[in-house]
Amino acid sequence: MSEYKIMVARQRKWMLYLLAIFVIGAGFTPYVRIFLGLLLGTSISFYNLYLLQKKVDLFGEAVTSNQKVKTLGTLSRMTAAILAILIAIRFDAYFHMIAVIIGLMTSYPVIMIDFALSNFKQSHKKEG
Repeated sequence: MSEYKIMVARQRKWMLYLLAIFVIGAGFTPYVRIFLGLLLGTSISFYNLYLLQKKVDLFGEAVTSNQKVKTLGTLSRMTAAILAILIAIRFDAYFHMIAVIIGLMTSYPVIMIDFALSNFKQSHKKEG
């Protein structure tokens, strides 16, 4: 398995852990609106992460085979984010708006933390 596919699987695993934590938080804490907002935003963020990873993989294949490069799907990811905001506005009794926005951003810290941890592990492997 390539290093990229291992990284993709690791990031998806972390996102699923976050989603599970938010489900537990919505079920067992008095902050249901906040956790439902985080759950909605993180679900859309997970979908956007999946789309981005798939497009980057296709992008890499196109570059290596000297084919025409397609877009990375920015419009579809923005549309999904707008859909999450519209759902939060329509059902504001169930979803906390700021929590939805924070949830929409969760894939980016996951990517950055995963990158930092993998670099840290690789640097310690080289030293030892």
